[in-house]
Amino acid sequence: MSEKIFNVLFLCRGNSARSIMAEAILEREGTGRFKAYSAGSHPRGEVHPYAADLLQKFNHPVDRLRSKNWDEFSSDDAPKMDFVFTVCDQTANEVCPTWPGKPMTAHWGCTDPVAVEGTEAEIRAGFADVYGQLANRISVFVNLPLAALDRLSLQRRLDEMGGKAKEMV
Repeated sequence: MSEKIFNVLFLCRGNSARSIMAEAILEREGTGRFKAYSAGSHPRGEVHPYAADLLQKFNHPVDRLRSKNWDEFSSDDAPKMDFVFTVCDQTANEVCPTWPGKPMTAHWGCTDPVAVEGTEAEIRAGFADVYGQLANRISVFVNLPLAALDRLSLQRRLDEMGGKAKEMV
């Protein structure tokens, strides 16, 4: 009998950087146990070039990544999500659609690298910093004993992951 594959949706307002990076990281780190998706409440319509460059630098496939509206995941025929994580504060404060499957949710807020100002090197460093934060959280997430945790314990762990990571910023 094969192990369950968990569907995970990462949400951000513009779906051009943070949620896109999280999708790419989980696709690789999830080693077939997770299927990652991303979307935005107000998608920019394109993957930010610095996010795409950084993902390629770390050998993530980027050809299938695209900026899309979260409505794609709220219809009856959409994949049923097991987890939905917001990665920006704006989206965490918005009224989200009802997700099929009644997923567990948590807020894993990160600084918006698109909003970083400065030299090109400083801006790219902002993207790299957010990538590191997301990679750390996702590494912890994929190593949680999901089958051994009851729903309340799992929710507490997911919430703690967002809070601890936020404190590290």
